[in-house]
This record gives sequence, C-alpha cells and structure tokens, in this order.
Amino acid sequence: MVYATPRMVSDVEYACRDYLLAHLDAGEDSVGAHVSIDHLGATPPGVEVIVEARIAAIDRRRVTFEFSVRDPLEEVGRGNHVRFVVDTAKSRERISAKRARLGAQIK
Repeated sequence: MVYATPRMVSDVEYACRDYLLAHLDAGEDSVGAHVSIDHLGATPPGVEVIVEARIAAIDRRRVTFEFSVRDPLEEVGRGNHVRFVVDTAKSRERISAKRARLGAQIK
C-alpha cells in the first residue's frame, strides 16, 4: 500500500482548482482537461505530501500548470495539468441537455 497515482492526480486537480477559485469571478469555476504525470517514488500511507503548482501559461480560458508533489524526503511526482475556466450556469445547461438526450440510458 502506497500513495497511488490516481490519488496523486486527484490531489493535483483539487490543488489547482482551489487556487483558481480564489481568483475567478462569481459564477466561474474550472474543469480539468488534461494531466501528464510522472510518479517518481513510493510514499507510505499516512505520510503527508505537498503539491506545489505554478501557472506556466494562460491562453484565454485555458490555464496550464506545472506541478511537483513531495513527501518529507523527496519529490514523488511531477507534471503538467490543464484546466479551463467555465461559466457554471452554462456548464449546468450543457450537462442538463446531455442528460435529457441520454434519457433512459442514465442509471
């Protein structure tokens, strides 16, 4: 049992989203679109990790982060994460419309 790659991806996504939320306008959020990650080392369960991220590029609503994940001894992950800033009302409308098109396929 170790700090698994899917958990690392989740932690990176939440760290980047939380950062952006502090800088977005009311009614805006962001959605993850891409993660490229190198999982470099094993971290035992229960050991705290720190995600450090910086904005590497902004292209209109596309925000690209470079990140590093460290445990107390070493860097255990690094990579890039892309998020898009979205209007939450428009996103809800698109999801509702898709849900309606799917109809009986939704379980």
